[in-house]
Amino acid sequence: MKEVNFFKNSVTLGLVILFFVGIHGLNAQVDEIIDKKVEKELSKLMKEKRIESAFNYIESDEKVTKKNLIELTEIAAPPFMETERAMAIKKMFVEAGADNVAIDEVGNFIAIRKGTEGGKIVALDAHLDTVFPEGTNVMVQQKGDTLFAPGIGDDTRGLSMLVAIFKAMENSHIKTKADIWFVGTVGEEGLGDLRGVKHLFRDGAKKIDSWISIDGGEIGRVNNAGLGSVRYKAVFTGKGGHSWGAFGLANPHHALGYAIKEFTENAQKYTSSGPKTSFNIGRIGGGTSVNSIPFESWIEVDMRSVDKTRLGEIDVIFKESMQKGVAAYNETGIKDKISLELIKIGDRPSGELGIDTPLVQRAISATNLFGYEPSLTIGSTNSNIPISLGVPAVTIGRGGIGGGAHSLNEWWINENGAEAIKLALLLTVAEAGFDK
Repeated sequence: MKEVNFFKNSVTLGLVILFFVGIHGLNAQVDEIIDKKVEKELSKLMKEKRIESAFNYIESDEKVTKKNLIELTEIAAPPFMETERAMAIKKMFVEAGADNVAIDEVGNFIAIRKGTEGGKIVALDAHLDTVFPEGTNVMVQQKGDTLFAPGIGDDTRGLSMLVAIFKAMENSHIKTKADIWFVGTVGEEGLGDLRGVKHLFRDGAKKIDSWISIDGGEIGRVNNAGLGSVRYKAVFTGKGGHSWGAFGLANPHHALGYAIKEFTENAQKYTSSGPKTSFNIGRIGGGTSVNSIPFESWIEVDMRSVDKTRLGEIDVIFKESMQKGVAAYNETGIKDKISLELIKIGDRPSGELGIDTPLVQRAISATNLFGYEPSLTIGSTNSNIPISLGVPAVTIGRGGIGGGAHSLNEWWINENGAEAIKLALLLTVAEAGFDK
């Protein structure tokens, strides 16, 4: 597995500094980082008659794209329950003329558009799942030009874009040298832990040569670096008993308190300097009643870093802190002992692709040619996996204007939505090789 330290490249370091101080664009640096040969290649491609025809088709098909967006949004897709949505988008592709469509072993949707030469595979991806649990009301409400619904943007808009791009390519008879895989992945969010894309890049899987994800934000996002994370559930276990009758018995909640104190002190000291690294205790649970000594207590912890080594080091700090905290509590004279189990519930690798990577250059140039400001970013997306393996990969924005992601009040407005679809099509065709 090839991973690149985010801070070994001086050019990238400058971009990271810009990212962390909150500058959301490359401003005057655009001309300095764009490969003029790549920009000329894409500029020429934009003028091809079949590409222009595809752009026109995308604009003419906006009402259908909106209809598809609403239909897909109103199909709930909690983590590990994406099947119905996968079947719906499969149906849309079949109706659009796709004849090589499947849902794989883990639930990923894949439609393959064969290239004229084959041998190379370019994947265009959006994720099927949302963060919302089963039973969430996902019906779309429209107020003026704004669509409201959980998941309307993240990432259902991306799925509707896949359909629009496929239809535009079919309608305009666009041929590419490489095969293009249109992919709807499962498990991008939360405890899904990128399980869909991990399956596609597992050992022995068919080799994917380039990966483009549509996920997040306005036009201009060019995510070329993966923000790694590791997540654990720490479970503290004891015998449990009555708060009065068994008083003095080892209490998992008390042990958890010792462990949290140990970890937060050590982690705070570690993260106070060096490349940005974070830690968060996101959930705590356990116990049966106020007058019972619990038999179990647990926490869920998320740790992130832009740097592979740093992520590994805070991982060690967490595990050692948990063990020390329990040991310290067990030595306080309580009756019996508390045991600890650490369960890894998430593992997303870090990685970074250089600005000179052809796919990254194409994404920057395409954004610039459409008149938008490119913004190199680091994020936790499906692209983490191919990036960590050294496979060319970027995550680009879905366009429009939106907000409230991961909330019940998520909203999206179709401002420049067609432009985002055109940009994604241009980038995909350029990466796959336009065949005249």
